[in-house]
Amino acid sequence: MLRELSIEELQPGMYVNDVIEQSGKLKIKKRGLVKTQQTIDSLAMQGVLKIQVDDSKSEIEDPDPLPSEDPNPVKKPEKPLTDQLTQANKLYAQAKDIQRGYVERIRNEDTIDLEGLYDLSHCIIDSVFEAPNALSCLALLQKTDEYLLEHSLNCSILMAMFARHLEYDKDLLEELSLAGLLMDIGMANIPEDIINKKDKLTKTERDIISTHVDIGLDIVERCGDVSEVVRNVIFSHHERLDGSGYPDALRGDDINTYIRMAAIVDSYDAMTTKRAHQKAVTPTAALKILLKDADKYDQMLVQQFIQCMSVHPVGSLVKLNNDRLAIVLRTNSRAPLQPLVATFYHIKSGHYAETRMLDLSKVPEEIESAVRPEEFGLNLTKFFTQAFLPG
Repeated sequence: MLRELSIEELQPGMYVNDVIEQSGKLKIKKRGLVKTQQTIDSLAMQGVLKIQVDDSKSEIEDPDPLPSEDPNPVKKPEKPLTDQLTQANKLYAQAKDIQRGYVERIRNEDTIDLEGLYDLSHCIIDSVFEAPNALSCLALLQKTDEYLLEHSLNCSILMAMFARHLEYDKDLLEELSLAGLLMDIGMANIPEDIINKKDKLTKTERDIISTHVDIGLDIVERCGDVSEVVRNVIFSHHERLDGSGYPDALRGDDINTYIRMAAIVDSYDAMTTKRAHQKAVTPTAALKILLKDADKYDQMLVQQFIQCMSVHPVGSLVKLNNDRLAIVLRTNSRAPLQPLVATFYHIKSGHYAETRMLDLSKVPEEIESAVRPEEFGLNLTKFFTQAFLPG
């Protein structure tokens, strides 16, 4: 039996016979069984809207639920979203202060140790397990003029989330979170006039910036013993699969999985941040760029990262089909195009509206597109702070 379904209705185990409607130019080379949610997310990401499935070839089963050891298990109640956001925001602010202290000591050539950053990475890991949506939201929204501090924190958060999604053990999660905090620490010794330059960098200036990986590795090695994982990420996170990266122009198999992860995370956060020399792109657009740049980024890992972040990552600004703007607050793994959002702005009137929570899997409203706050003259961080972080 052939049926037409929306991409949101597609499930692992279904057999895709054809693409019926799409906004992109993806062409399926062959029919096949959808084995993972990752494949569905990738299809949605590339513009597939409706597909035809063949039930006679699908392998969906409804297994009997496994018996529980406790017939009445007590589920730990989830904290209200505002409480999660408040707690995560407090951690983020404290983390910036810690990072700021390290950067100042490095610039003053003071002796430093990494104990505080080890403790900070532990706190980030704990928060990623307890309130991943809240921390992810802040990582995307906290975009001020302190790029070095926020980029390091965001990379640490994203590396921890990515590693958790890949089901790495706790020790490796902590190593990768710490690597995210440290991988751009060498930028503290790069002249600020080069970092903040609005015009195109000269070759000499690009060469100076590229030295931050050598400087960073030297800094951490003088601070004490750090793992091989952390050292590799610091030194090689700008390497690319096609050999176009630096410092060693490594290619293919010479670049290990952790470095490939760091390259994805580093590029994603950089693309979604407004800086002196570039405009920010939407998170969804950044994910599409990573998908298209197959020569540079490991596509299996990119698709895993998309599955981790979802098509519309938490903290994204989206336009709904009812002329409202909304912030994505929680992803929906079963229907990635139907997350939990908070509407707050009426486009036609150009005014803020009453904040309203919408589970898009339960209402007729749909996401029309991902947008940037600058398109509507909005200070999204300021609004978010006032609306969701009272006091």
